[in-house]
Amino acid sequence: MDNNQNWNFNVQNQPGLATQPVTRTFFASVFMWMGVALGISAVTAYVFGTDMSYMQYLINTEKGGLSGLGYLVMFAPLGLVLLMSFGINKLSSTALIAVFLVYSVLMGMSLSFIFMAYTLGSIYGVFFASAAMFGVMALLGYTTKTDLTKFGSIMIMALIGIVIAGLINMFLRSDGLSYIISFISVIVFTGLTAYDVQKIKAIGEQAEHGTELTAKMSIMGALTLYLDFINLFLALLRLFGSRKN
Repeated sequence: MDNNQNWNFNVQNQPGLATQPVTRTFFASVFMWMGVALGISAVTAYVFGTDMSYMQYLINTEKGGLSGLGYLVMFAPLGLVLLMSFGINKLSSTALIAVFLVYSVLMGMSLSFIFMAYTLGSIYGVFFASAAMFGVMALLGYTTKTDLTKFGSIMIMALIGIVIAGLINMFLRSDGLSYIISFISVIVFTGLTAYDVQKIKAIGEQAEHGTELTAKMSIMGALTLYLDFINLFLALLRLFGSRKN
């Protein structure tokens, strides 16, 4: 899940941008699409995770392990993130929204497996704790006057380290290393939340309301914050979630 992608737009060099700031409108759009995606993922995860008649589509009930759809659900989200990131200039805002919504459904199906590993109460508890932490850091990123660019660069480098360590631990299967990765992930994604919000605010201050470019930027901003939240939630769940016996 640690596929937080880095997106940047040189808004000052884009034609047709107005100088009037539309930060609040832009932010409302970003958080609206983030909320929609999180809602879709949450509902999808709950439906698949609590009903075996749906879960059986993701699991090979005869041989064990994942089904073909299960493998698609696990790996397709990364492909869609790459599609959105590298296809931003070619895709229309409508197409970008469609890909984002499909992505949120697939992510929800992927997240449904947590219901098999953790108790329902701990999932709810960690979700609300993640929402609180995310909200605090988002507010900090929006209101702080300190430039978080250097801080964000450090967090991104730390994220790369987490991804590498996670790949290594796929072979080592070390519980100790997994705990360390989760602990550092909490720090990294709380930090990235503040950094990304400040970056989105800066873009919103120079964007023109109602343009195709602004619509695209709002979707990419929503995707970025969505990934920050999901990765923070999963890291906290690995640390504090109560596993089923």
